Amino acid sequence: MAAPLASADTPCSPPPSPAAGDGAERPAAMSEAACEDRSSVEALDRLLPPMGAGRSPRKRTTSQCKSEPPLLRTSKRTIYTAGRPPWYNEHGTQSKEAFAIGLGGGSASGKTTVARMIIEALDVPWVVLLSMDSFYKVLTRQQQEQAALNNYNFDHPDAFDFDLIVSTLQKLKQGKSVKVPVYDFTTHSRKKDWKTLYGANVIIFEGIMAFADKTLLELLDMKIFVDTDSDIRLVRRLRRDISERGRDIAGVIKQYNKFVKPAFDQYIQPTMRLADIVVPRGSGNTVAIDLIVQHVHSQLEERKLRWDLAALASAHQCHPLPQTLSVLKSTPQVRGMHTIIRDKETSRDEFIFYSKRLMRLLIEHALSFLPFQGCVVQTPQGQDYAGKCYAGKQITGVSILRAGETMEPALRAVCKDVRIGTILIQTNQLTGEPELHYLRLPKDISDDHVILMDCTVSTGAAAMMAVRVLLDHDVPEDKIFLLSLLMAEMGVHSVAYAFPRVRIITTAVDKRVNDLFRIIPGIGNFGDRYFGTDAAPDGSDEEEVAWTS
Repeated sequence: MAAPLASADTPCSPPPSPAAGDGAERPAAMSEAACEDRSSVEALDRLLPPMGAGRSPRKRTTSQCKSEPPLLRTSKRTIYTAGRPPWYNEHGTQSKEAFAIGLGGGSASGKTTVARMIIEALDVPWVVLLSMDSFYKVLTRQQQEQAALNNYNFDHPDAFDFDLIVSTLQKLKQGKSVKVPVYDFTTHSRKKDWKTLYGANVIIFEGIMAFADKTLLELLDMKIFVDTDSDIRLVRRLRRDISERGRDIAGVIKQYNKFVKPAFDQYIQPTMRLADIVVPRGSGNTVAIDLIVQHVHSQLEERKLRWDLAALASAHQCHPLPQTLSVLKSTPQVRGMHTIIRDKETSRDEFIFYSKRLMRLLIEHALSFLPFQGCVVQTPQGQDYAGKCYAGKQITGVSILRAGETMEPALRAVCKDVRIGTILIQTNQLTGEPELHYLRLPKDISDDHVILMDCTVSTGAAAMMAVRVLLDHDVPEDKIFLLSLLMAEMGVHSVAYAFPRVRIITTAVDKRVNDLFRIIPGIGNFGDRYFGTDAAPDGSDEEEVAWTS
C-alpha cells in the first residue's frame, strides 16, 4: 500500500466544478425553494476552508467542455488540454506511448483541482484531462425515472461504461483521435455532440472509480489517490449539486446517505491501497504535488520523442523514387512556369499568377488517380454514351497552413461542392519538435478521398504528421493524395517509406536539400513570396511560424 506523502499546511482550493455537461441551462424562473437553496449554498461556502493566498478561483478545464476552448492559461504559458498526436519517427510510427496518470478519490475530494495543479506545475504544452464523469452509461427509461427521484446509484461501478473508458484511454495513449461523450447531469443523459480528443505528452484521467477496473489499472503509469476529509467532501458536494446541477438540499443529502457514502466505504476507499501515491488534503498538499511533478518530469525525459532529420536524410540515399510518386509531365509550358516562379526577380503578381496556373494543372492531374466506374448517359440526340463517373463517396481537400491554403481555390474550381479542412503545424522553438496547433476537418471524413495540399515538401516532416492526423481520423491510407508544387527527393522518400499506400503527386522533384534542409535549387519561401510577407533571413523554404513539409 502506498504511504501518504507529507502534507503541507496550506489551505485547500475551492471545490471542483462539474464536468462538461454537468451544468446545463436551468429554467429562468427561480422557485422559492430554489432561492432558499441558493442561500444555503452561500452558507455552505463559509464552511469550506479559505482559498490559498494569491490563488485565483479555480476554473474547470476538462476537455469535454463545449462552451470553452480546450485551453488552460497560467501565468507562464498556455496549455492545450485537448492534446495532440504525439510526434512520430521517420517510419511514421509512434516511438513511445504517452504518460498516463490516474487520479482517484471520493466524490468532491478535489481530484480535478489536483489535476490542474499538476498540469500547471509540469509546464508541458500538451495535456489531456479526461474525466470519468463523461462515461456514465446511457440510462433506460426506468433508470431515468429513478435518477429524477434521486434513487439511482451513480456511485456504483456498474454506472460507468468501463469498456468505453478502456478503449478511449488505449487510443489516447497511442496518439489516436477519440470521440468522448459529453454527459449532462441535469437530464442524466449523454448529449448528442461528442468531443474529439487526441493523445498528448501527459494524459490525466480522474474519477471516483479510476482504480476499480483491472484492465484500466494496467493502462495507468502512475496512480494517485486524493484523500480528503468526509465532512469537506459533503459540503463541497452540497454546494456543487445545488448551485450547478439544479438539485435541492434534501435530494442531495438523501443521495449522499443512500449511495455516495456507502459506495465510498465499499468501492472507493479500498482502492487507496492500489495507489502509488496518496495525497492527504488534496490541493492543499503542495509538498506531495511537487514530488509528483518531479517524478513525472523524469518519466517524460525518458520518453522524450525527437525527430531525427539527419537519420531521415540518410535513410533513403541512392534509392529509386517510389512507384506511388506521380510527377506532372514536364512539357515546355510546365517548364516555363517553373522558370518564372523559381526566378528570384519575379514580381509577386507574376509569382501568384503562374503558381495558380500550376496548381490548377496539378489538381486536374491528381483527379485522374481517383477511382472511376463505367456509366451510360443519354445525349440530347437521344443516343447512349458509355462514359465514366466518380466511384467514391466524396472528395475532401485538407490544406497544411499556411502555404497549403493557396491551393484551395484551384481545388474548388475543378471540384464542385468540395469540402475543405485545415491543419496548422508549428515548431516548438525549445524542443525543435513539430506540433499540431490547429485542426478543422469535416465530419465523416473517413469515407472520403482526401487531397492533402502543401506547396513545398522538403523533409516531409509536416506532411507525415498531417497524414498521421488523417489516419487517426480513420481515413484509409490508400485514399490519401499528397499534392505539392515542389518536392525534394528526401521528402518523397520519407512520406513513401512511412506511408507506402499514400499517392504522392507533384509538378517537380528537386534532388537535394542543403544543411538547413532547404530544397535545392528550390523555390524560396513560398508563403512569403505569395503573401508578400518578409522572408526569413536565410531565404529558407520553411515558414517562419509553421513547420512546412
